[in-house]
Parts: sequence; C-alpha cells; structure tokens
Amino acid sequence: MFRLGVRRFADSEYAVMAIINRTPDSFFDKGATFAEDVALRAVEAAVTDGADIIDIGGVKAGPGQTVDAAEELRRTLPTVEKIRAMFPEVVISIDTWRAEVAREVVAAGADLINDTWAGADPALAEVAAETGAGLVCSHAGGLTPRTRPHRVGFADPVADVVTTVTALAERAVQLGVRRDGILIDPAHDFGKNTRHSLAITNRLGELVETGWPVLVALSNKDFIGETLDLPVGDRLEGTLAATAVSAWLGARVFRAHQVRETRRVLDTIAAIRGERPPAVARRGLA
Repeated sequence: MFRLGVRRFADSEYAVMAIINRTPDSFFDKGATFAEDVALRAVEAAVTDGADIIDIGGVKAGPGQTVDAAEELRRTLPTVEKIRAMFPEVVISIDTWRAEVAREVVAAGADLINDTWAGADPALAEVAAETGAGLVCSHAGGLTPRTRPHRVGFADPVADVVTTVTALAERAVQLGVRRDGILIDPAHDFGKNTRHSLAITNRLGELVETGWPVLVALSNKDFIGETLDLPVGDRLEGTLAATAVSAWLGARVFRAHQVRETRRVLDTIAAIRGERPPAVARRGLA
C-alpha cells in the first residue's frame, strides 16, 4: 500500500497519473494546455476519465527555452491552487527537480513531488521529508536535467536502474520521507536508448521485487516511436501495449496523456488478474 494526500492505494490497485503540461513546447501536445483555463478544463476531463493523480509540469523535460524557478512557479503554483480547490480529494503531483519550486507548490496543495531527474537537487527529498509529501525516485542515467543521452551504455541497464532508485528511496527514508509515500520510476527514455527502455519493460518485475511501488511513464515516448517507427501522434497502441505488460508485471502507477484509454486497459488487466470484477456480467446468465 502507498499513501498520497488523502488517498490510500491498495497493492492490487492501479493508479492513472494524468499529464497536464503548463508549457508551450511539450513534446506531445505542443503546448495545448499552456493556457491556464485550458489546463483546468483538461484536469476536469482527466478526472472524469478516471485519473487518480494529476501531474502538473512547468518545464519541458527535453532541451528548449530556459525556464528559471520563478517562471516555473508562475506556470504551476496558481494552477495547483485552483485544482486543489476544484478537487479536494484528487492527488496532485508537481513534476519538478527544483527544491525551491517543490516547497512552494506543496504548500499550495500538491501531494507528490515527481522528480524525474534522479535527485539532481539533493534538497528535493528534504522538502518531501519536511512537508510530508510523497516522492518519486527515478533513474536518469547520470544526466543533468533537460539533457538527452548520447552513446549511453550500461553493463546491465536494469541492474543500474534498480541500484539507483533503491538507493534514492533509502536515502529519502533516512531523511524522513514517509516510506509509504515513496514510488520508484525507471524513467523510460531518460538517459537511455530504445533497447534499454525495452529491456526495462521486459524485466520490470525486478523493480517490483524491490518492494517499492513502481511508477512507469511510458506515454508516447521515443522508445515506442522507434520500436514501431512512428511519429509522436501515432504511438497510442504501442503505449497501451507497454502499459498492459507493465501492469501485468506489477507496476502500480501509470503516467499518461490519454487517460480514458489507459484506464480501460488497466481495468481489463485487473479483471483478468481477478483483482476487479467485471463492470457488468450478463453474458450466459439470461
């Protein structure tokens, strides 16, 4: 079980984390939710479609225009305040690597700090400890924020991921972060090539075996695109296939652009595993 905000997630429960980017240059939606009113409508739609967690980001993950902490806060903090007022029980996540940003956004209502850059700011875990927020511990292959991998290599990419994320998780606990608020994320594509991300997906059970709840961020990523040789707008089927495999292997949180489709895949997997009854059962009973 893990706990985020007022929500407690059972070991058999799948959580969908909806991606809402307050950026003008995001790789998937190209800034579709940069305007705050549009972002808030997207949040409403995501909650209706089955999102458990809303992940707000103010800086594009990849290279692009410079965004300092003040601008990141301008983009994210008011949005989090409004979401908290609109949906008191939804889990709100702030996607940032900066402790100064996380501190203010958690004070405004965020429940989870989604650090996709593997503790690039060591003080980020301290913010989670001081505030009681949850924390995502990820693997970025040693890269600094907003950089892309170049000729990256691992003796064993899965072993490297396991070693890194578990060390970050244990450090977080030592600093005072709630053990039941920590998630681990292999961070597909971050500091990795496509073969690395495919291997991590294939062997995701090794992360699950660590005992930490596993978050996967698969949605429309380049490893899906390269696997199928498809542009970013045509990667839904590949994303959902990777989602189903990851759920079957034990991942529990799924960061997604397409919430409704992801929720339906996860509900089906849960039913197959016997963790969720069918929504209706009429066939062969009449």
